[in-house]
Amino acid sequence: MEGLKEIRLLVMDVDGTLTDGAMYYGPDGEVMKRFMTRDGMGITLLHKAGILTAIITSEDTSIVRARAQKLKIEHVRMGVHDKSTALRLLATDLAIPLQHIAYIGDDVNDLHVMKICGVSACPSDAVEAIRNTANIICTSSGGNGAVREFAEAILLAQNKPITLEEQW
Repeated sequence: MEGLKEIRLLVMDVDGTLTDGAMYYGPDGEVMKRFMTRDGMGITLLHKAGILTAIITSEDTSIVRARAQKLKIEHVRMGVHDKSTALRLLATDLAIPLQHIAYIGDDVNDLHVMKICGVSACPSDAVEAIRNTANIICTSSGGNGAVREFAEAILLAQNKPITLEEQW
């Protein structure tokens, strides 16, 4: 896809995209989310190639904060209910035009933001409205490699390495 060549920032939803969408609760509230290490490596490969990453999510949990910190994702917006406005503000803050931003999400709260970015993607198990909107439907499901797949598509389109051997 032609638009992938110009991507300078990948923005990700969390639940259903970076995770499988399951939320594990104990008596004191949410205690765990499952993340795929391969998705994390995809984010690392983007960083090594000079492509920024960000998270915009309606959830506000220490779990997301910890995962973002581990992956060195500097731009994290949590508790966001208007993702389009959050994306526009982030684009302004980073001086990156919307057409140079990619977004991956899985559910209807991602719909509007997917329509204003340059390239949108979704996991294979995203809801129908999102699958009908996304420019790219990953073959992998949420929390099971969809982010990695999208990251590699961006890197390949830009002729950037997708292996550590070529970068480290």
